[in-house]
Amino acid sequence: MKTAEATAATTTVLGPGFKRSPKSDGKVNGTAAKKTGVNHGNGGYISNGKVSFMKWTLDDVVYVAKYHRLPCIFAAWFLFFIYVEYTLRMVPDSSPPYDLGFVVTRSFHRALASWPELNSLLAALNTVFVAMQSVYIIGTWVVEGRPRATISALFMFTCRGILGYSTQLPLPQEFVGSGMDFPVGNVSFFLFYSGHVAGSVIASLDMRRMQRWELAWLFDILNVLQAVRLLGTRGHYTIDLAVGVGAGILFDSLAGKYIESRRKPAVA
Repeated sequence: MKTAEATAATTTVLGPGFKRSPKSDGKVNGTAAKKTGVNHGNGGYISNGKVSFMKWTLDDVVYVAKYHRLPCIFAAWFLFFIYVEYTLRMVPDSSPPYDLGFVVTRSFHRALASWPELNSLLAALNTVFVAMQSVYIIGTWVVEGRPRATISALFMFTCRGILGYSTQLPLPQEFVGSGMDFPVGNVSFFLFYSGHVAGSVIASLDMRRMQRWELAWLFDILNVLQAVRLLGTRGHYTIDLAVGVGAGILFDSLAGKYIESRRKPAVA
């Protein structure tokens, strides 16, 4: 057993509720660590109390800005978009929706609208890519016995159907369709969210789990090209594509949790 002297030698009190870890380098890095428990290095300061933002010093602010850059960037964007949201003139109901992706792909849209053969060629290639997604996702279950990607796609398309029916967005006025596209023949389809993009993400994530890196990167590149084409043809709004990426990641994660929950405990 450790004696009281040994315990005192390995744990030094820095202040009310704050102690230095036994792995500490033996240095107290400024007064901010004593007051707030913010770890300014590898000293291993452990806080047993509440850290109050109101007690932060300039050192704490500099530390957060230096070592937590991503949250700081998001905070800056958050403040910026608060300003944008409350100063932006809303689109009147007599006008079509504003879409930044449509603005960026305006030249591409004009080319597709004036060159039907090019539009049909790209639509056919996109349909081939969708078939590749489908074959891979189904094949992981039927051939390899791994159902996660297939379950993920079922979750994703079910949710897409519910949301797509619940809020039916208007088809963009400049939509350029093709009989070679999927769904074939320009039949009706849900705009929100993009099943094309979400399916590609699901397949790519499965490829990465199996360390099929080259194939995964190929699918990612084709997915980006697919997104550009969908914007160019006005077949999807930008928000459809962005949420499609998130949906692919979300439902892949949910499918993984579902499979894990259904596994029977090993018999001793």
